[in-house]
Amino acid sequence: MQHVYSLADARPSGPTIVAVGMFDGVHRGHQYLLRRLVQTARLRGFVPAVLTFFPHPDVVLGRASGRYYLTSPQQRADLLAKLGVELVVTHPFDETVRQIRAAEFVDRLLAHLKLRELWVGPEFALGYRREGNVAFLRAEGARKGFTLEVVDLVTNDGNGDVISSSTIRTALAEGDVTAATRRLGRPYRLEGEVVHGDGRGRTIGFPTANLDVWDEQFLPRKGVYAGWAHLNGETFMAVANIGNRPTFNGGLVTVEAYLLDFDRDIYGEHLAFDVVAFLRPELKFNGVEALVAQIRQDVIQGRALLSALPRL
Repeated sequence: MQHVYSLADARPSGPTIVAVGMFDGVHRGHQYLLRRLVQTARLRGFVPAVLTFFPHPDVVLGRASGRYYLTSPQQRADLLAKLGVELVVTHPFDETVRQIRAAEFVDRLLAHLKLRELWVGPEFALGYRREGNVAFLRAEGARKGFTLEVVDLVTNDGNGDVISSSTIRTALAEGDVTAATRRLGRPYRLEGEVVHGDGRGRTIGFPTANLDVWDEQFLPRKGVYAGWAHLNGETFMAVANIGNRPTFNGGLVTVEAYLLDFDRDIYGEHLAFDVVAFLRPELKFNGVEALVAQIRQDVIQGRALLSALPRL
């Protein structure tokens, strides 16, 4: 998979079928569109490609800030590659890009991506003031020699809930891991380098791996979670705390994972934690002994829950 950070740097090996969008989280709705796109591209001998953007327009326009993204640009590209996308362009989005007229944007797709087919949802629009809607793009295609494919997106998760990046954020904010997983089609993942913390976990018998999670990635509700920790090709049961440790007077929000049946020095290594279940909210305890007793119960509950599931 080729991943570049500008349209001008794209070097497709042949004509492309392109989907344009944010694809944050690469949830089940995105997956439905892209699996069909990849299958069609392979049948027709085209390159399956995605054009996406960073930062998110909501961030540039001041509608969002802080921890907002479900996936980093590289995480998103990796997920797209797993679906069979061969070229991902993460183009910078700024005020200049926002002002590009739709016809010029189409010309850039033709020039840099060898566009042959453009796949969009029914409500899609690109360009200045969203002037490049479906009708506009269909007319442009007729004039400039590409096909527009309008795909009805999967918008329901099977339980009557809408699938979108925003509804996934809402579910995570509420600690509703089951709903988030259902909409994503996989557990929500937090990952990063294992860094040094204050070492308090080791002193109380529960050494944790402190993850340096990207500071713009959305974090679930503060609390304790069971999930799978992935390290160098191995998978371990884990219980993680997401929060600011109020028993020890708080501080910055951290992600600390306790790997069950594990005792290695892994500082500096990359660890991914797949969030499987919400165990309890973060609490302030009256002393270390009460905290340790609760952690023991968290570990028992987490082990029982994960033991009934296949390792992911």
